[in-house]
Order: sequence, then structure tokens, then C-alpha cells
Amino acid sequence: MSKSTQIIAHSSKTAQNQSLQALELQALYEISMLIGKAVDLEVTLYEILKTLHDTLQMERATLVLLDKTSEKLKIKASYGLTKEEEARGVYELGEGITGQVFKNVCPFVVPDIRNEPMFLNRTRSRDHLLTKEKLSFIGVPVVLNNAPIGVLSVDRLFGPEVSFEEDIRFLTVVATLIAQFFRLNQAIHLKEELLIEENRSLKAEIQARYGTHNIIGVSKAIRDVLLSVERVAQSRATVLISGESGTGKELVARAVHNASPRKAGPFIKVNCAALPAELLESELFGHERGAFTGAVGLKKGRFELADGGTIFLDEIGELPLSLQPKLLRVLQEYEFERVGGTNTIHVDVRVIAATNRTLEDAIQQGMFRADLYYRLNVVPILLPPLRNRPEDILPLTDFFLKKYCQMHGRSITLSPAVLQAFMAYSWPGNVRELQNFVERLVIMSESDVVELHALPPFLQNACKCGYEIAQEVSGAGQGRSMPESIQMLERRKILDALHRNRWVQSRAAKELGLTLRQIGYKIKKYDIKPEDVGR
Repeated sequence: MSKSTQIIAHSSKTAQNQSLQALELQALYEISMLIGKAVDLEVTLYEILKTLHDTLQMERATLVLLDKTSEKLKIKASYGLTKEEEARGVYELGEGITGQVFKNVCPFVVPDIRNEPMFLNRTRSRDHLLTKEKLSFIGVPVVLNNAPIGVLSVDRLFGPEVSFEEDIRFLTVVATLIAQFFRLNQAIHLKEELLIEENRSLKAEIQARYGTHNIIGVSKAIRDVLLSVERVAQSRATVLISGESGTGKELVARAVHNASPRKAGPFIKVNCAALPAELLESELFGHERGAFTGAVGLKKGRFELADGGTIFLDEIGELPLSLQPKLLRVLQEYEFERVGGTNTIHVDVRVIAATNRTLEDAIQQGMFRADLYYRLNVVPILLPPLRNRPEDILPLTDFFLKKYCQMHGRSITLSPAVLQAFMAYSWPGNVRELQNFVERLVIMSESDVVELHALPPFLQNACKCGYEIAQEVSGAGQGRSMPESIQMLERRKILDALHRNRWVQSRAAKELGLTLRQIGYKIKKYDIKPEDVGR
């Protein structure tokens, strides 16, 4: 070979080596990115092995791990093997090439598997290739905490320009990344287990103290509500429960009744918004025979039926003005007359009322009596909306999921992305909306694992919006200062509050803890227009 020919050959080999190194760097970058955004262990391992195939033409990339239960090596992930072939890939410690790599914690190269008796071909995935071409096999140990946990192996069709040492070096780096991925995964699982155990202990503590209330939640707001329930239950005081629709006001009312000395007595519910005014008086106080057309007999009202127990007046803000004096008399004197009657009836009843209206506004509008309000509001209990206690979303979701899976004979789990969407969404319908949505997922889901793409757009958008807001507050990727990010978050909160309250600024201000003047100033400051609300 002439000198010029040698120079050309050397230059060609150098170029090939540089190209190979570039591909290796690309593969390592892609593997690092996969590990950095990993959610599912098995999916990520599959993608790592697929990268070895796609980038460097490494065939039948396989990860074998030690099964501590059986003390055998089993295939955990592969690319290029069928499920049946994977199932056959089981090795005793020290058995075959794979067992030797694990036992000796040392790489092993087989230049031609046809000439190596220790190569077992246990998976039989290469049967169609053994008579056609020279096939090489490389295995390197996967080491974690100075002990082997598995073996990473690939097949190669080697040409003269590629050395075994180069691939061993590269695969050892990949095996190290995989080991670090397992370390990270173990740490995440350990943290999850600690959180689950902490949550379980907290639930047990709450259940031990408030076990009869069936109120799910771990937030301070819910704990405060439960403490109020315990304190007020032993008295006869009237309770006014306020909160948005769907927050669980009836559940709290039942909790007060069940924790009280009256728990053996009746619990009677009346929805003041469900009946017309001309029928509501009869429902509450009863009527005598002939009191009006159709009154063919004596009828006891709900107050009489609740004697010795509790009456729950839901949607009390919808009670007609004409009935409010009569209710006030019952609260003060515990007596009333039936419609069309003259006999005074005395009752021993505990009154619990609930409203999703702001009764102070109704008083100013002349729709509710101030004296009745003060008589009802002896012990106020405020149920905050679900968006103000996001830490209760996951416990509630878990409770409803188990309930409806058992009811409908399903086994459904929610992916981390779905749970993140649940946490990011504002739930304007509160616990009732969450409950109904979880039941719908259990009934309608086509898969046993609900992924983000299966959710309706408003939940998917909530997840994206929550991520974007988190990014904005941290100033990441946007080049914004912290004050600018906080202002964007404040603008979004004002927009959401106005949207929920249909641009009624007084209600939005109250929800946000602002005065009407303050919210007006901020609307002007952030140039918020009615057409912006809901975007």
C-alpha cells in the first residue's frame, strides 16, 4: 500500500470514528432527556433501548434484572424481542454469558455467537440469523450502590472499522445512566410511600376523631369545620352553614346531628328553593283539614316531624318574606300554628340552615329580614370552595374512585397527568362536580388507566394553564422578573373570580377578600374588559 493510500485510509477511519462518536453523543443526549422527563419506569426503559437501535443499529437491546424473589435473572425490558421471547429469557445466577456478566460484574464480548458454547440463545430470537451472518454479542453489568442489579446486552454486526472496546465503553456509560435512573425511581417511590403513609396516618387520626362524619379532607379548612362540628353539636344552638353550591353543606348538617345528643331522633331536610311559596308554609308547619282547597285531612309539617331531632333548612336565602316572621317565631319560642289552625304546637327541634347566597346582600336588597339572619347566624360555619383547598382534591378523588369502581365493577386508575389536571382545575361545581366527574370516568373509560388525552378540553387546558402559571411565578423560560410574574398571576385570579361571578364585581371582590374599590382599581390597572373574562 502506497503512502498516499495509507493516508486516505487513515483519514477515512478517522472520519468514521468521528461520525460514530457524534452518534454516541446523540444517543447519550436522548437517553438523558428520556430519564429527565420519565414518568413510567417500563416505558422509559423501552425508549432507552429503542434509542440504541435507532441511533447506533444495536439489535435486540435487552435489560435483564435480578428478581430478588426467585433469585433469577429475568428480562425487564427489550427492543426487538416479542413478549414470548422475553418470557423465555430467564437465567440462573452465573448461567450463560448473561449470568457470567452479572456474577463477575465484568463486560463480556462474544465476537461470533455461533462459535461460543456459553451463549445459550435462551430467547431463541436469533434462530433465523445463525446460519446467515456473523453476529456479535456484548453484555455489560448494571451496577447500583456497588452491587450488580442487572445486565445490559446488545447484538452487533461488526465491521472492521468498529472496535469492541468502543462499544463496551459506550454501553458501560449507558448502563451507568440506567443505574442512576433506577436510583432516582427508587427515591421517588420511597418519597411516594412516605407521603402515602403520612396521608394514611393523618386519615386514621381524622377517622378516629371524626369517624362518624364521613367528611373527606385533610386541609386546615376542613379540620376547622370538623372542630366546629364537634363543639356546636353538644349544644342546641342554631347553625348557619354557608358556602358555594356543591361544597357539602348537607353533609356538615348531618355531621352536627350525628354528633349531637339528638342523633337517635329524626333528621328532616327541607329545600326552601324546591317548593313554591304557597306550598312551603304547609310543608314546614302543616295544615288542618279544610285549611285550603285540597286539604282533605290534617297534615303534620316538617317541624312537627323533626320533634326531638334536627331540621335542616337548605337554601334558606330563598325563603319567601311572608314566611320569615313565622320561622323567626319558631326559632325564638319553639312554637307555631298549623295553616288554618288555632292550636299552638310546641316542638323540641334543633335548626340548621344553609345558604349559597350572601344573606347580607339579601338584607340590603330587602329580600331577607335582618332579625331572622341574626337568629339563624348564632354559630356560623363556612365551607370554603374546593379551589381554595386543593390539598383535599386528591383524597376526595381517591375516595370517589374507590366508591364508584366498587359500585360499577371496574378497576380504574388515574395517571399522574390526570391528577395534575384535577389539581389545576378550579372545580366551580366543587365536590359535587368532582364526584360526578369521577363517576363518569369510571363508567365511560375504555381503558383501566385514564390518561390526560381522555379528559375533556377544559381539564386538559387547566393542566396546561397550571403549568404555565407555575412557570411564570418562577420566572422560568420567560425572562420575566418576579414582580411581573406575580402580577400576571393576580390578573388571572381576578379574571377567574369575575368569570365565576358573571362579572358581578361585588361578589368577585368578596371571594377574593377585596373591597369593591380595590377590585375596581385592579380591573383598571390590568385593563380587564368583560370580553376577557372566561378566556
